[in-house]
Amino acid sequence: MIIIKTDREIQLMREAGRINAQAHEMVKKLIKPGVTTKELDKAVEDFIRSKNATPAFKGYHGFPASICASVNEEVVHGIPGDRVLEDGDIISIDIGTIFQGYIGDSAKTYPVGTIDHQAQRLIEVTRKSFYEGIKFAKEGYRLSDISHAVQKCVEKEGFSVVRDFVGHGIGVNMHED
Repeated sequence: MIIIKTDREIQLMREAGRINAQAHEMVKKLIKPGVTTKELDKAVEDFIRSKNATPAFKGYHGFPASICASVNEEVVHGIPGDRVLEDGDIISIDIGTIFQGYIGDSAKTYPVGTIDHQAQRLIEVTRKSFYEGIKFAKEGYRLSDISHAVQKCVEKEGFSVVRDFVGHGIGVNMHED
């Protein structure tokens, strides 16, 4: 169940989200051919800890890393390791941050070097569908309105939504439903 948050709780969630966004900006600069997903994980963990926060994923249901690093065909929850990024790959980096007990969580997909047209389209359509969904993230609309807008946009562009991995609420718990 998603519990309505106080102004103070929302502020703490914003700060967790801000740290998360800064971690994405930092890791984006490190993504290039020849880097391992384990190196990206270490850099993000060090960054989050430098902000007096904690990586939310590490140890969560036994997850061994601070980020999820899903390369190419991996849909979600890729475990960082010795995999070396290659020119033409795309990588989804999912980062979770706990700041004073509140969670920030976001995933972004990045190109590695030069990517092909289809991979670039996937990234662009994903971004476009995100903003289509945001249009319905306000009072008077339901979660299903957001989902419908995203799915409609994605399918119009010839892609599909992986229905089992479409998001979750956050707060003091990683997955608030």
